[in-house]
Amino acid sequence: MATTPMPLDVKLMTALTHALVVLFAVLCLGALGTWLVRHPVWTVKAITVQGDVTHQNAVSFRAQLATQMKTRLSSSFLTVDLQQVRELFEGVPWVRQAVVQREFPNRLRVTLQEHQAVAWWGESGSGRLVSQLGEVFEASPDDSDNLPELAGPAEQSAQVWALYQRLQAELAPLELGLERLELTERGGWRAQLDNGAQVELGRGTPDELLARTRRFSATLSQLTERYAGALQSVDLRYPNGYALRLRGVTTVTDIAPTTTQPTR
Repeated sequence: MATTPMPLDVKLMTALTHALVVLFAVLCLGALGTWLVRHPVWTVKAITVQGDVTHQNAVSFRAQLATQMKTRLSSSFLTVDLQQVRELFEGVPWVRQAVVQREFPNRLRVTLQEHQAVAWWGESGSGRLVSQLGEVFEASPDDSDNLPELAGPAEQSAQVWALYQRLQAELAPLELGLERLELTERGGWRAQLDNGAQVELGRGTPDELLARTRRFSATLSQLTERYAGALQSVDLRYPNGYALRLRGVTTVTDIAPTTTQPTR
């Protein structure tokens, strides 16, 4: 039995009807999804902070982040931008890293890692510190009396901190400490001991600088036995020795006789 073809206008009407039904269904689903996302049950109710919180607490976070957090958390638990929340916490002094996670149904958990200050960057009290990882950050320590000073190009802070540790370990047996270590703009190294003495280390690799320091530390006790004056300055830039000045001693003593001038 032959079938009569459906008129074109009927086909168009049928296709349009199907399209409208699909569109209506999509709009309904979208409206339902929007309602669910914005439902009060998904409002972020609390933020739990854990990890390193030595220098921060709930009160300080609330004081520093209250306004910004209110804006960031205006969206629901499902749509809140965790990246923005992380950046807010990492902008707080002492916070090195923040990891933000959702906790169903309406909480956020923030795990913090703080900087551990080991030195001032630049002058003492500058507000810039160096962490144990050699990173420069801004904060005000509670107790800064025992922090040394490190200085140099900011991008080389890790190198300065690494050399400081090696030199400090070499000087420790002499009961000498480093109060300051500086990498100058010309690439030379300069230090100040805790007794006030200035030390010119010159240029070179960390191993070369350490070798010069060892030459000095190995023979310093011989000089202090001969001369009672306090150490004022040391120049380690000579290739085969060093020169130093003692308080009350008017001459500069060369440990290894040489006529070569120090390299600058």
